[in-house]
Amino acid sequence: MIEGVGIDVVEIVRLERAIETWGNLFLNRIFTKHELAYAQNRKNSTHHLAARFAVKESVAKALATGWSGGFRWKDVEVENDPSGRPSVTLYGHVKELLRGSRVMVSISHSENVVVAFAIIERANG
Repeated sequence: MIEGVGIDVVEIVRLERAIETWGNLFLNRIFTKHELAYAQNRKNSTHHLAARFAVKESVAKALATGWSGGFRWKDVEVENDPSGRPSVTLYGHVKELLRGSRVMVSISHSENVVVAFAIIERANG
């Protein structure tokens, strides 16, 4: 059963400005060490960070608890399998909230914009 859907659009230049303004304070608040390492090893690392940011936002929207509901940026870690397919690993309170659920994500981007979509599917029962 579909429990929630979320979508987010990120203008890459806005993320670049946030990084320029707040630097590591921003990066370490939003992204896990694994996400930062992944992006830093890629061409156009900001594009990869923007994609991860958009996925985190789309999962938060699908969860629909709001920030007061315990969502934390690093509780959602975005990964890619060898073919490039994105997935999320959940931690902390978000993991507890979504125990027994499946979270599916998709990412698309152009040179300037990233779009991410998340679906939360709860097991019947």
